[in-house]
Amino acid sequence: MTIRHTVLIIDDEPPIRRLIQAALTRAGYVTVEAGNAREALEQLRIAKPDVSLLDLGLPDRDGLELVPLFKQQGDTTLIIISARDATDEKVAALDLGADDYLTKPFDTDELLARVRVALRNRMTRHGGAVAVRAGDVEIDLIANIVRKGGAEVHLTPKEFAVLAQLARFPGRVITHSQIMNHVWPREHVHHVEYLRVLIRTLRHKLEDDPQQPRIIGNELGIGYRLRAADD
Repeated sequence: MTIRHTVLIIDDEPPIRRLIQAALTRAGYVTVEAGNAREALEQLRIAKPDVSLLDLGLPDRDGLELVPLFKQQGDTTLIIISARDATDEKVAALDLGADDYLTKPFDTDELLARVRVALRNRMTRHGGAVAVRAGDVEIDLIANIVRKGGAEVHLTPKEFAVLAQLARFPGRVITHSQIMNHVWPREHVHHVEYLRVLIRTLRHKLEDDPQQPRIIGNELGIGYRLRAADD
């Protein structure tokens, strides 16, 4: 299972970026990098990261100046990673809008834990579920793991992306266009047949009887919904 959450790493030291990138990649995250403030703002616009890790000591601009810009220009959870350990620096960053502050040097396991907490809080804040049960299927949207009857089910990245769209709001109809806009490149958003084929594949992997689905429901001509355990 490939985790699709994107993390932006902003640090002017390539060895540190490589260390963080390796840890995040092993954990399954998609990563993008920036070595200065200009690149960071560009990646914020292009990559639309779920979480951003920001070093304050950038060569072209103080990282503290980026904090309010990130909160204004993007929808990302911002974790400061900095060697600045003075209390007033931490307070300033948090007051400006940073969501968390991790002092260098840090253990990568702690960093990964902070990222998981950030994603959990982010999804809860946006009103979505973080874990869903539908029949004997369990969907963990933080670890991005799907199990059926306790056994892990292998899904492709697109299959998981579609299922995650439905699982974030169980019981709610998610329209064809909402799913297509989230999962497929812009040039394919009108090809609803791609979605229908993928839904059939998901049903074969998750349903006891794919011909009479009880987990992924179809609202004819509108979209699909996940029938959670408490529906």
